[in-house]
Amino acid sequence: MAQLQYAATGRRKCSVARVRLTPGTGKITVNGKPSEEYFGRQTLELLAREPFEVANRMDRYDAIADVSGGGLSGQAGAIRHGIARALCEGEPELRPVLKKAGLLTRDSRMKERHKYGLKKARKAPQFSKR
Repeated sequence: MAQLQYAATGRRKCSVARVRLTPGTGKITVNGKPSEEYFGRQTLELLAREPFEVANRMDRYDAIADVSGGGLSGQAGAIRHGIARALCEGEPELRPVLKKAGLLTRDSRMKERHKYGLKKARKAPQFSKR
């Protein structure tokens, strides 16, 4: 008998997370490490767990995520997006709940590009009258 498994991709900033959900006890594994060890900050771990809490599925699935690109904050957001999409794939009746919480929408905010003549995206060099 094949084990039930749902997969999805989540994205945030420059991070991409490939997430697999398997029946389990609510553990989240990121790049082979437990999420507490990988993120180090509790706020990021809570962010990644949010889809389970909203859908009331805390102790039903284990999440295995392979994340690349970006920083820890973007990676946590990508995992959150991936878990929400995988939950939808496994249990389509959860879609309205997750959608209302805004977990299925890809957060499109990206870092603005640097422009020539400026120091950063918008910061200009100090103006000197003389």
